[in-house]
Amino acid sequence: MKKLKKWWIDTFYEDREETSWWLRKKQLFEKRNAEIIRITGKGALTSKRSYDKNNIYEYNIHLTFFIKQNNYFYIEEKITPYQFRIKNGNVTDHKEVPRIDVTDEGTNDFNRPQYTFHKQDENERFSYNRHAAVQYAERWWNDYNPEYETFTVDCTNFVSQCLRAGGAPMRGQPDRNKGWWYTGSNWSYSWSVAHSLRWYLSGSTIGLKGNEKEKANELLPGDIICYDFQGDGRWDHTTIVVTHDAEGMPLVNAHTDNSRHRYWSYEDSTAWTPNIQYKFFQIG
Repeated sequence: MKKLKKWWIDTFYEDREETSWWLRKKQLFEKRNAEIIRITGKGALTSKRSYDKNNIYEYNIHLTFFIKQNNYFYIEEKITPYQFRIKNGNVTDHKEVPRIDVTDEGTNDFNRPQYTFHKQDENERFSYNRHAAVQYAERWWNDYNPEYETFTVDCTNFVSQCLRAGGAPMRGQPDRNKGWWYTGSNWSYSWSVAHSLRWYLSGSTIGLKGNEKEKANELLPGDIICYDFQGDGRWDHTTIVVTHDAEGMPLVNAHTDNSRHRYWSYEDSTAWTPNIQYKFFQIG
């Protein structure tokens, strides 16, 4: 861990290419009239694998940012998994742990998924408990509820759990291509796949549905943001709004890179590109 600490210090001060996400983060704070007062980091080794006399280590780094924006203070947290090797006493091949989404088999078509709704339920309404949804998002942002499956790419599964905690009704089981639902051993694509949930929220006219907004600052705690990082029509990520910053802009919680009170635009993400597209959904 001492070698790893030295790698982080050297990288932040010397290797600007490796830390482009960090430079974007600083620029983002400047645009928001905010500043990072203090950063703390804590690493925890999670695994060690050996092959051909090589050791590959995996660890999580938990970064905490103490932020001042005007006269408002808040804390942002982010946890990212990394892996590295030790070669000749030095850290090499340091990178984020690759994460492959295995939840979306059968949903590779970029076209809008087709969902079936029951005509007799067209007038169904539900009362969305935003407070309960946000409470859930705060409780489980860096943990995994054992009542649900955990995925390598867990962002949409996490957001669906938050929506369910807020009282969103499930429908469509057992057909994975219909509705939005979860059971102990199965679930709809819209429950676990970012692309499918984005289109479900747009298309649903009963029960859980999304009222699309034009701007992020129109969203309330408990609302949902969908992300297409490449701008190619494939929706990659989902977050839930939990509060606002000093200028009334959303701060979100998310899984996969587990994050708390992160600025909604994700400009500091390693997945961010200039072609990024967003969808803003008000729930209930």
